[in-house]
Amino acid sequence: MSKVIGIIAGSLRKESFSKKIGRVVQGMAPEGFEFSIIPLDDLPIYNQDFDDHHEVPPSYVTFRETIRALDGVIFITPEYNRSVPGVLKNALDVASRPYGKSAWTGKPAAIFSNSPGNLSGFGANHHLRQSLVFLNMPAMAQPEVYMHSISKDFDEAGNMINEGTRDFLKKAVDAFITFYQKNA
Repeated sequence: MSKVIGIIAGSLRKESFSKKIGRVVQGMAPEGFEFSIIPLDDLPIYNQDFDDHHEVPPSYVTFRETIRALDGVIFITPEYNRSVPGVLKNALDVASRPYGKSAWTGKPAAIFSNSPGNLSGFGANHHLRQSLVFLNMPAMAQPEVYMHSISKDFDEAGNMINEGTRDFLKKAVDAFITFYQKNA
């Protein structure tokens, strides 16, 4: 039976570089693994009243069940204002609740950050890492995956055209699989 690794892109934008990277990474799943893209588009902003008053939106229920069924997670995130995008933080919050029933607990994770600029999503990468510590998700430390000038790595049709970046991603995916096997 294949191990299922979720790919979560921290952006809602249709032409998001994080989503494009996610599709490239999805095709790199080794034998015995399935990489599944997990959308965030339908998650309302987390409000504890939903759980407290038993009015949980159906999208929360589905998302929590999806995360609970995963064996590990690769987060692919842009950087918004030196941190993670709100949609990604919201997804972390939704699946970590109700308190004491987090769907994230113990799932090995990797963080791949990206930016069209030169800072490569460094702030988002490290802020996300802080959240993963609290969520009890062992996060791959090496290689650190920061992708700068990512807009130059894709053609207009959304295909990755930079073989150097593709090779780097493949090495990062292979490292994550090794990390996963040691930490699952």
